[in-house]
Amino acid sequence: MSYDTFFEGFMKSSEPIQIVDLFAGPGGLGEGFSSYLNGSRFKIVASAEMDPIAHSTLTLRAFYRILRNKKNSALDDYYRFCNGLSDKPWSDSTKTEWTKAEKEAYCITLGTQEGDEKLDEVLDAKLDQSKPWVLIGGPPCQAYSLAGRSNYSAEEDHRHFLYKDYLRIIQERQPTIFVMENVKGILSAKINGESIFKKIIEDLSDPDKVLGLSNVGKKYKICSFVSDQVYSSSVKNESDLKKYIIRSELYGVPQARHRVILLGIAVNGDEDVPCYPKLEQEVSVSVEQVISRLPKIRSRLSRSPDSNTSWANVIGSQYDALMEAFNERKSEFSDFISELTLSRGRFEEANLDVGALRVPRLPKDGATGFKHLDKWYLDSKLNCWLNHDARGHMASDLRRYLYSTIFTKVKGYSPRGHKEFNLPDLAPAHKNWETGKFSDRFRVQCAGTPATTVTSHISKDGHYFIHYDTVQCRSLSVREAARLQTFPDNYFFLGNRSQQYHQVGNAVPPLLAYKIAAIVSDVIDKKFRG
Repeated sequence: MSYDTFFEGFMKSSEPIQIVDLFAGPGGLGEGFSSYLNGSRFKIVASAEMDPIAHSTLTLRAFYRILRNKKNSALDDYYRFCNGLSDKPWSDSTKTEWTKAEKEAYCITLGTQEGDEKLDEVLDAKLDQSKPWVLIGGPPCQAYSLAGRSNYSAEEDHRHFLYKDYLRIIQERQPTIFVMENVKGILSAKINGESIFKKIIEDLSDPDKVLGLSNVGKKYKICSFVSDQVYSSSVKNESDLKKYIIRSELYGVPQARHRVILLGIAVNGDEDVPCYPKLEQEVSVSVEQVISRLPKIRSRLSRSPDSNTSWANVIGSQYDALMEAFNERKSEFSDFISELTLSRGRFEEANLDVGALRVPRLPKDGATGFKHLDKWYLDSKLNCWLNHDARGHMASDLRRYLYSTIFTKVKGYSPRGHKEFNLPDLAPAHKNWETGKFSDRFRVQCAGTPATTVTSHISKDGHYFIHYDTVQCRSLSVREAARLQTFPDNYFFLGNRSQQYHQVGNAVPPLLAYKIAAIVSDVIDKKFRG
């Protein structure tokens, strides 16, 4: 069947393009696509995620989107839930929409017989392959992570081959376009001396070949969102693999998140892909611009009773200890003494409380200074900040946090390694501390630059994600991390705090996904609508 015949019905219609979102996490990539052109261009017909907590967030967001496309009052139940006025997001009047959301978001473990059969059943029922559709998502990235590769044998980790399940869907279901995301560590990962990434793009370009089939499916050209790089199975060109990396901070995301994101375009034989726009570089957005106008909250005390008074006493003692240490080396730390003195004054004037799942919101809270970002983040129907809660810290870590933020304020960068933590009682009790292996274990997210990569490790401890404000003396809250990931403020993460952090850290920034969706939309228009 020719493409002209295949898409004739679609070309005459304005119905949205179907999306299938695999390995969806809490839904960052899908959020970007489903937000494009106010939700009129793309429609998620099915999403799959194995983690039950992330799946609950995914379902809640699907419910939000379904209600958003109805009359304004349809969202009242959602906002009552977000604002703490109801213990569930739906009522009798919206139960039908909640059921639809449950039939969009599925808790499925791909790579298992049961999971694969369930996904096939869902796609058979919900995906119309006679019309254009887009497959989005990427297999779990843990096996490709630069940080984790030394922890286990790559040959023994089945997650290296989960992309084969993704490949099966491509071969059998033949998407018009696919968008596959993974960590940049995949570029250097090898098994038995062979580059994993080169093998993956070879497989993706010709799924029939790797699955031992004879030209029954489509071939794909593997393209970049930031360059003219194209890989094709019919042309054995030597690809510059780094041209598939998207550096998010260059494209308006307040985070230096570097990810490999592939654009796979279905082709007939040696057909050229249409000329399409690339991501456009934008003005850099800093940490301070996106989180400074959220309510100020204090850290909690762990391993000791917590209250506003006890926290203030502990922090006050850390100020005293640092001032004593600085004064003993006054000539070396004169600038630190000045900054610590100013900070102490601000601390004594502050009256901070801990965060919470819902923190009261004032009308002018949250502005960024960028109109387009305010439109993206803010929602006037929210009476609270969702997920604005910070974890607890030991007193010894609070001293390190205070020192680190003072150092960053004075030096303009976060301290690295034992040589820049050269004061009494600052070094953590780790025998490998002085090896340099964890030289940035305590990392302040500098106010004036984009953040470093928000990762799922933020769910384990906050040492790498210290708030730049000395007075708050804590790691980032879930909502602050979500803002750095460009999740809208009305995106409610379910589960306990650690589970919320994990969801945020694993996601694709929705604002970046929105811009990717615009490119995908353009490709489909040019390819099938002329």
